[in-house]
Amino acid sequence: MALSCSLNRYLLLLAQEHLEFRLPEIKSLLSLFGGQFTSNQETYGKSPFWILSIPSEDIARNLMKRTVCAKSIFELWGHGKSPEELYSSLKNYPAEKMALEFLPFEGKVNLKKPQHIFSILEDYGLDPNCIPENPHNIYFGRWIADGQRELIESYSVKKRHFIGNTSMDAGLSFIMANHGKVKENDIVFDPFVGTGGLLIASAHFGAYVCGTDIDYNTVHGLGKASRKNQKWRGPDENIRANLRQYGLEKYYLDVLVSDASKPSWRKGTYFDAIITDPPYGIRESTRRTGSQKEIPRGIEKCPESHVPVSLSYHLSDMFFDLLNFAAETLVLGGRLVYWLPVYTPEYTEEMVPWHPCLQLISNCEQKLSSHTSRRLITMEKVKTFENRDQYSHLLSDHFLPYQGHNSFREKYFSGVTKRIAKEEKCSQE
Repeated sequence: MALSCSLNRYLLLLAQEHLEFRLPEIKSLLSLFGGQFTSNQETYGKSPFWILSIPSEDIARNLMKRTVCAKSIFELWGHGKSPEELYSSLKNYPAEKMALEFLPFEGKVNLKKPQHIFSILEDYGLDPNCIPENPHNIYFGRWIADGQRELIESYSVKKRHFIGNTSMDAGLSFIMANHGKVKENDIVFDPFVGTGGLLIASAHFGAYVCGTDIDYNTVHGLGKASRKNQKWRGPDENIRANLRQYGLEKYYLDVLVSDASKPSWRKGTYFDAIITDPPYGIRESTRRTGSQKEIPRGIEKCPESHVPVSLSYHLSDMFFDLLNFAAETLVLGGRLVYWLPVYTPEYTEEMVPWHPCLQLISNCEQKLSSHTSRRLITMEKVKTFENRDQYSHLLSDHFLPYQGHNSFREKYFSGVTKRIAKEEKCSQE
């Protein structure tokens, strides 16, 4: 029995985690494959059930080949708040699209190798402690495809050869690649590459990956290991080996020991996406290379052949350099995706760094503690970069919340100190 695929209403079933990240991921992927996000549900931000209008089933299938936030998608045939409403909805469904009357399918039923799978989904709300006797909504539709939730387990950091103190969670790595609209044959760059976890997610989607990091030992897989009960890194603990582990080595271009504050790239546009997790000064220090003129007093001058001393790298300078670098090296339409640490009692949307060449696409929060969080910022290049000096005023005008080397670190640990003091006071009382 052949069914028409021209229907444009689909039911998307989403996972109930990383709620703020779901909408930007679905919007980005639909845009990547030629669709546009539309929804007739006002509660799409929290509900796991979204009704979408998608131009074709091919776009729906392509969406599910990429998303890690969604579980499944169904061609929606009907829905209602009760079985009677569902029945009425199905009766009103165009007969030429259903190719049958209400469920009396013609032909034999094959449960082992079905040509089509139909599902009834019931929505009982969002409160597990207050489940209603009857569902709020009932949906009926034809299953189209499942999402890529299995990637979270198969790419788990726990199973990876080479990890560090701040290796990115696999699920978030794939979400970042999706927010960046990474696709086959793209060139993706990470200026704070660390152990390369973000490169792996982009390479999985067929992009060629490269990066830089100031830490020589991390780039070359040397020094102390991050795993428990292991003293030193082994010969198979490096970024290239990580991609080799997943059969992605052919997408590995290279990783260089380099300072993000002094990019060594010639003027031009190289990258389709820049996806990165800059250091915040909590578990990884914020550093840059200095010069003889910048060496602090009390330190003897180094010989000319010596590598410049490592100096503090203010977060304000770091984000200024990152946005300028993205504006200069991204292709038009290319995306910058990065994490911004925030002290939540002081946070306002005006604190998000901006650049005249970059347009803010999304801003999603992940809580770190009661008083801190980090926000996944996605920006798209919409204007050609002209001259770096032209944008120098941005540093003083807009990056003030991140002035000072340990500005976020001090606020992060101030909350810890206050909490300990409060607990001690309560115990004394």
